[in-house]
Amino acid sequence: MSGLMNYPRLVIAGTHSGVGKTTVTLALMAALKERGLRVQPFKVGPDFIDTGHHTAVCGRPSRNLDGWMLGPTVSREIFLKAAADAEVSIVEGVMGLFDGSSPTNEIGSTAEAAKLLKCPVVLVIDGSAMARSAAAMALGYAKFDPALQVAGVIFNRIKAEGHYCLLKETIESETSLAVLGYLKPDAALTIPDRHLGLVTALEHGGSSLHGHLAEAGRRLDLDKVIGLAHGACALQYDVAPVPAAAARSFRVGIAYDPAFCFYYPENLELLQAAGAKLVRFSPIQDEALPDMDLLYLGGGYPELYAERLSRNRHMRLAIHRYAANGGAIYAECGGMMYLMEVIRDFEGRSHEMVGLFAGEAVMNRTSMMFGYREVEVDRPCLLGEPGTRARGHEFHYSSLSMPCVPEYGCTMSDAQGKHRGRDGLIKDNTVALYTHLHFASNPELAGLILHAVGKARSSSVR
Repeated sequence: MSGLMNYPRLVIAGTHSGVGKTTVTLALMAALKERGLRVQPFKVGPDFIDTGHHTAVCGRPSRNLDGWMLGPTVSREIFLKAAADAEVSIVEGVMGLFDGSSPTNEIGSTAEAAKLLKCPVVLVIDGSAMARSAAAMALGYAKFDPALQVAGVIFNRIKAEGHYCLLKETIESETSLAVLGYLKPDAALTIPDRHLGLVTALEHGGSSLHGHLAEAGRRLDLDKVIGLAHGACALQYDVAPVPAAAARSFRVGIAYDPAFCFYYPENLELLQAAGAKLVRFSPIQDEALPDMDLLYLGGGYPELYAERLSRNRHMRLAIHRYAANGGAIYAECGGMMYLMEVIRDFEGRSHEMVGLFAGEAVMNRTSMMFGYREVEVDRPCLLGEPGTRARGHEFHYSSLSMPCVPEYGCTMSDAQGKHRGRDGLIKDNTVALYTHLHFASNPELAGLILHAVGKARSSSVR
């Protein structure tokens, strides 16, 4: 079944990174939600932290849209499914409007996502030190790609109403863009920053911040914003037959606390669709593992909680025993670091971890690793047989120091197809990667993992 459906929607894009588009996006979401609207949040690009704040403000899981990691078809499907019952969808862009995986094409950019979704774009401009030049900037962004619908402007970091009126006048006299308001510089709206980005929503708490955001968002012309969102054209949708729900034959333990909170919602949903029942627990607080067939250790900030993780010796020993008894473990980035013998933090202090893999995860503020990754299995492991592929991204300030040559199960390449080494430490029924995989990049992956878990479970029974 297919047809046309209205999805009121806007993309909030920045002229460049650091312009304040996350603050503007959150303020807009909070103000719209305060009006009683069901707001569906999205984020362009491979991000966990911004999406966590979106989710906390809107009360609905924020979804990632990514032209390289997921491709246009999957990104569009994710949008249509999540936006179907929303009254308005707000898509936060990544970096600058036209920045993506390459300097010569739009793949992975906000512009690509906006065109894919036929979505009006609102441009966030830091107007703090600008006057008439703001019109030149806005006009350049609006005309750079004629296929893109740049429809409005929001100014950020404007101290005085008079300055805003000047900027509004120049935009309206030189362009056809709608001027939708401004935000003032306000410490109450500032979410603390650190080495991987903003402090997570799980750590920050939110009630006072959300109130400040909604108050700031009231300074925007919400009627115009809603009008632009409703002006988006109808989108073609296809209703696929709903597959029969798989029997819940696997229990998957999900490590979830401030140390481990980086999970794509689709990863968990695809595991459920393949037959998993998800059980959350905290490696920081809990002393025992839940009854489970698979342990999923996601990414996060184990280096910041290393002392508390180390102090919880009961949990560390429980995970080590679970693996030694044939238990299956899938770990990503921070989860992989937790499985090492030691995490050495930024100050050089050592913290004892699970010890499943010999060696240390060493933090270094000057050695950031960031980029898209495609992983291909070349040795049978929890991710499947050789040839299995999935896409994701790498983002960390740590490196592994290991006494022996490690065993890996995968090769890695970047967005340009360049070989980037190996990933996926393997040991028995454990695979641990630096890459954060998005399971929707290969929708069979969740089923392949659970199939491998089933085989391992059968072997241990025999």
